[in-house]
Amino acid sequence: MNFPIIAPSVLSADFANLGRDVEMINNSEADWFHVDVMDGVFVPNISFGFPIIKSIQKLAKKPLDVHLMIVQPERYIKDFKEVGAEILSVHYEACTHLHRTIGAIKEEGMKAGVAINPHTPIHLLKDIIKDIDLVCMMSVNPGFGGQKFIEQTYTKCADLKALILASGSNCLIEIDGGVNEHTGPKLLASGADVLVAGNYVFASKDPVITIASLKKLGSDTSNPS
Repeated sequence: MNFPIIAPSVLSADFANLGRDVEMINNSEADWFHVDVMDGVFVPNISFGFPIIKSIQKLAKKPLDVHLMIVQPERYIKDFKEVGAEILSVHYEACTHLHRTIGAIKEEGMKAGVAINPHTPIHLLKDIIKDIDLVCMMSVNPGFGGQKFIEQTYTKCADLKALILASGSNCLIEIDGGVNEHTGPKLLASGADVLVAGNYVFASKDPVITIASLKKLGSDTSNPS
């Protein structure tokens, strides 16, 4: 896998032309499909459920990276496996028994991720970091697309990278929210591995070129602007 991993967020796709947008991602340099699932309880918004995800999976030629912004996510682990999730991330703030939930995700053959809200401290992941494949770090408050990037994310990302290295974990750092040509290089320089981009990709005149530009950011992060 060439880094950074680019994961366009299909929450920002045109749902009247979802098949077209899925094919666009298939034909681009993107690596994953990022799928946000919201229940209107954990976050103040509702997104798509199992039928839509299954429809995406039937067309997708790349892994589905599913981000659950829902309460009691452990109830649906098998269901998300059945509709094609290859990576499943649950929120730290939504899981009473996080270690058990991570184990259940892995038992279904999926990679397991933990998502954290912007003001959830990194040190809370210390006891789980070696057991997970991904940390999805929210750089905006979850629930809506198009929000302003939270600048503290750079420092937080660097702190998370230090924790990963100190623990000997192989966990990837995914940044979700406000990713663009300005924030991307700084995030990669801070240790990010995966960039989720929604509005930045789908609102551009040429999404394929925009995805390619994000992919190229990994070629030089030594002097971020």
